[in-house]
Amino acid sequence: MRKRNVITYLATASVLAVIGMTGYLVHESRMLSYFSSDPKVCINCHTMNTHYATWQHSSHREWAACVDCHLPRESLVGKMVAKARDGFNHSVAMTLGNYGSNLRVTEDAAQRIQANCISCHQEAVSQMQVNAELYQQTESDVAMGRTCWDCHRGLPHGITRPLTATQNNLGVKEL
Repeated sequence: MRKRNVITYLATASVLAVIGMTGYLVHESRMLSYFSSDPKVCINCHTMNTHYATWQHSSHREWAACVDCHLPRESLVGKMVAKARDGFNHSVAMTLGNYGSNLRVTEDAAQRIQANCISCHQEAVSQMQVNAELYQQTESDVAMGRTCWDCHRGLPHGITRPLTATQNNLGVKEL
């Protein structure tokens, strides 16, 4: 009978330890914050300080948060899948330290950002197409094969420097 009590005690202690460790990891990683669209979530990782600080000083700050540009808008499921995939890739890169001195957007993320730029600035894009037809330019002369940031390089993050140049970025302020 005594042996059974010891086993029950150990099993209970093990379950409580797992629950406690899971709670600690959720708290320390700020995991629940990633379900929000608050831009401050992006600076949970110090490597995003430059991007956050430059966004704070941009005209986009008044109209768009990080998720508005970087995540798909079509559906909540698509948004959560992209957020989970990007978050996993970010956490692996940060943990292993294999992101180099500059963060680079993936092809998938670049397509999402491009689609969101066009979605918000549809009027300007439409005018570009009208102008192209008016001046008899081919589509390839206007914007085909280029991204919005090919011309608008400084938006909304300005001309950011490599991460090694802005290690402690003092420009980050609470909104």
